[in-house]
Order: sequence, then C-alpha cells, then structure tokens
Amino acid sequence: MKSELATRPVATKRRLEAGSILAQRMRRQQLTDPLSTTRGLEELIRALQPISTGAYDRPGSPPRLVHRTAFDDTRATARLRGRRRLVKGRFQGGGIGYVLAEDLELYANAFCKPLVKPSQIQESVFDAIQRAGPLTARQIKEETGLLNKQIMPALQRLQTAFRVYEDQLDDDWDRPWYVFETEWPQLEIREARNGEAVREVLLRFLHGHVFATRENLRDWSRLPVRLLDRCLRELEGEGRIVACEVKELGQGFCLRGDTELPEASLEPSLFVMHKADFLTRPRASELKRRFGSTDILQYLLIDGDLRGAIRGHWGFKPYDVEDIIVDLPAAARKARRDEILAAVAAAYPPPRHGILRYAGRAVAPPRRRS
Repeated sequence: MKSELATRPVATKRRLEAGSILAQRMRRQQLTDPLSTTRGLEELIRALQPISTGAYDRPGSPPRLVHRTAFDDTRATARLRGRRRLVKGRFQGGGIGYVLAEDLELYANAFCKPLVKPSQIQESVFDAIQRAGPLTARQIKEETGLLNKQIMPALQRLQTAFRVYEDQLDDDWDRPWYVFETEWPQLEIREARNGEAVREVLLRFLHGHVFATRENLRDWSRLPVRLLDRCLRELEGEGRIVACEVKELGQGFCLRGDTELPEASLEPSLFVMHKADFLTRPRASELKRRFGSTDILQYLLIDGDLRGAIRGHWGFKPYDVEDIIVDLPAAARKARRDEILAAVAAAYPPPRHGILRYAGRAVAPPRRRS
C-alpha cells in the first residue's frame, strides 16, 4: 500500500531548478571548495554525519571525507577518533558510521534498533562484557566458550541497540567492547525510537543534501517507512520543510529556507564516489535501477550529478576495472573520455589495476596476473 506522502498532491507553487540544487549541494558539502586546513573540519563532519570509511577500507580504518579536503582527511579523522571526539557506532539500519561525541546521543536515539527480547547468545555476550569487561572478541570467546561466528553477530546486534560500545581508537582489529551506559553514563538512550531525534537528523540531512525525494530519505536513513513518513508529515505541518517538485529530480522536500535558491551554474567537475558517501547513499535505489547491483566498485559524480559507474570484481589481490559506464550523451561521453579515464586510473592505479573498457569499448588488454 502506498503511503500518504507518496500519493498526496505536491505543492506545485514551489518549483526549484535542478541546477541550483546541485550547485548548492556541492557547495555545502565542500566539493567545490575543499577545506585547505583542519579549521572547519568538525563543522563539515557535523553536516555529513554519520560519516563512513572509504571504498573497501578495512573495518578499522578511520572515516573519510572524500574529495572535501585538500589535506589527508584520514590522518585528521584518525586524530579525532583517537581523542574520542569522533565516535563509532551502528546507524542507518545497522551500518557502521562515525559521529561527533556531542552528537552521539542524538544519532543513537534516531537510529537505535531496540532489542526487546535478546537471544541466549546475545545475553551471554552482554553478561560477559558487563561482568568482566572491557573485553575483546577473543576474550569474550574465552569467557563464554562461544565461537567467533556466534559472538560477532551478537555484538553487532547489541551495538545497533546501543547496549555495547566498540572503542575504536585506532586501526587495531582486536578492539575492546564496553557496556554502552557505563562508558557514556551522561547519555540517555531511550528504548523506543525517538521521533524528535529522527526529525532533527532529517533536517540536518536536508540541509546538506538541499533537496531529497522520499526515496532519497529512505535510502539514506534506512528508517522504518511508517516512522519516516510520520516525521516528514510532522515537519511539514510545523512548516520546517516544504513539499516541492523539481524537474529532473522529482517530488520531494527541502528546508523552508531553501525554497528560493539563487540561480547558479555548475562548473565542470569529476569525482569518484564510494557507495556509502553522504552524496551517494541517498540514491542507492535509483543507482541500482540505472546501473544494476553486480560488480559496482564506485560511482562517477560528473558536474554535480551521479552519471557513471565503475564496474569490476573487487579483491585483496590485484584486479582490473572491467568497464566504465558513463550515462552522458555520446558527444559528451567521447569528449570527456580522457578526463574520466584519468580520474578512474587515479582511484585504481596501475600496475595493480588496469582499465579494460570505457563505455563498453576496449581500452587495454587484461593485466597479466602473476
């Protein structure tokens, strides 16, 4: 059954231009003017959180602000993480992300998945941490006699309920686990999903994304549909967001203050973006429809819009880029071929990687595997 938000009339008097939205989105996310120093870094993180690690990074890697800084962002975020200014948790349907410490309570309450009836294994893992913690996964195994394949899913589910806290201060894989409330006693995490917290994070997302369809909001947040729709109705009723229709982008919402954006032209630009990026995640369903879901390594952000995909089989050993799919008119696809090949080669440099095809046509023979 379609939701009320999906079927009701849209306020057609609010018509924004797609170009202005894309330009403002690039500006607010620092893609047009990357930070040159760490000053302003925390403000940028706040606008994009929860932030994730980069494409196919190790689980212990620090989060990334890809293309948004002119310096090594991983070193900067690693320092913040080491001081517990940047905190790891499971948000947006259970995915790993990092938020600023002062915003942990807000995002935990918005994305917490309550655990009403813990399983016996989950109770055993939690009891071990409560009794003898902090404990690493190896130490939990010694305490409980459980197998690692039982322990890790239990830890992850407890983590989505904010019952346990993973203290990821560095790249170490053998990290300690704590009872969340003993490590963050000043925070109040409520059992039921907090509508007020959900509304606030939706407003923050809309500021950074400028305009979003209901599908965009669902893909980014991974919130239950009924909860998402209720919060959107409440925000619209309060006049904090406005329903609008944008040619080329569809029906959606923007902040009340963004109903009349200044006209802006997009400068030519090209970025390779990973799937969990703040700009890419909201369009997951759309991108799957356009490019499929098999063997997609990353996407191409061309002139402010996602217009291409990099296809290949990721692996620990050297591997090739199988094809670069470019959703541009034929003339533009040809004119920007060298630029796009250079950007992809920078992300997948030789000799570890080769680029076999561009828009379905051969570029080079497969790289010889040793």
